[in-house]
Amino acid sequence: MVAGPTGHDEGVIPLSVLDLAPIVEGSDAAQALRHSLDLARHAEAWGYRRYWVAEHHNMDGVASSATAVLVGHLAAGTRTIRVGSGGVMLPNHAPLVIAEQFGTLATLFPGRIDLGLGRAPGTDRPTMRALRRHLAGSDEEEGFPRDVQELIAYLGDGVPGQAVRAIPGIGTKVPVWLLGSSLYSAQLAAYLGLPFAFASHFAPDMLLQALDIYRTSYRPSPEWPTPHAMVGVNVVAADTDAEAARLFTSIQQRFLGMQRGQRGPLPRPIAPEALEAMWSPAEKAGVERMLAASATGSAETVRRQLGALIDRTQADELIVAGAVHDHTARLRSYELLASLAG
Repeated sequence: MVAGPTGHDEGVIPLSVLDLAPIVEGSDAAQALRHSLDLARHAEAWGYRRYWVAEHHNMDGVASSATAVLVGHLAAGTRTIRVGSGGVMLPNHAPLVIAEQFGTLATLFPGRIDLGLGRAPGTDRPTMRALRRHLAGSDEEEGFPRDVQELIAYLGDGVPGQAVRAIPGIGTKVPVWLLGSSLYSAQLAAYLGLPFAFASHFAPDMLLQALDIYRTSYRPSPEWPTPHAMVGVNVVAADTDAEAARLFTSIQQRFLGMQRGQRGPLPRPIAPEALEAMWSPAEKAGVERMLAASATGSAETVRRQLGALIDRTQADELIVAGAVHDHTARLRSYELLASLAG
């Protein structure tokens, strides 16, 4: 947990981990998955509340494509930390399939599974076709709410005469979160009375507006009588500001590659001044805009930066992405962040 400089209700808010199982330059997917389990075990020991993995496809730098499988692996390798998806891209799947997958996970690991849902495909159009996703697009805004409600119903208590049931799944009531980087998901989460996580770690532009819409239009639900907002943030902490800045260049290079249509492994860090020779002014501005919700530096520097973010957003939780190339340095980053809870 971490506190803002002027406090936040009880003074501290929970921290969680967002992991894409990054495949780093010079390594492979097997190593990435081993590192994810190692980080999950450390995060549990350090007091993080949740460990979420995100669905992406056809990306050389991401090993979390089979999200439910990875959630099960991480849950089996830990004991108490909540494990879940941040998120499953629901348009890629039939709601019944996801209900069965996460119902099975909740049956195996009761009280520890979260189901975060997104409406983006998490990939490109050819891969969308390979995933058997319907590409017409005209029904997306109507189809996603319908699919979310269908999925929630499969995980609920069921009704007499229900023709199709998720087994396992029925009665598990896996907590469902909506994820998004736009106003649409904020409005839907408010309408359905669900917790909401904003993807400000890569798309921060609408963060404050989305949180305001979510809170002001929230309709209480039995499970969530009040709104609950999680904010995504990139954090790279190190023993010095200079070392953190060097480690952060891996993320900056990745986002530069995204602007150029490249989706390769997470690059090795370089000297920050070397970035100036790599990008144009427009590319630099684009990367800085996408990474605006970031905290980089020593523990004290990160504490101040996160405190300012908490004060601006009044977030109920922070979920932290920290794609550091070197695994030991990534562990150190999350350890330093955890130490801010005192």
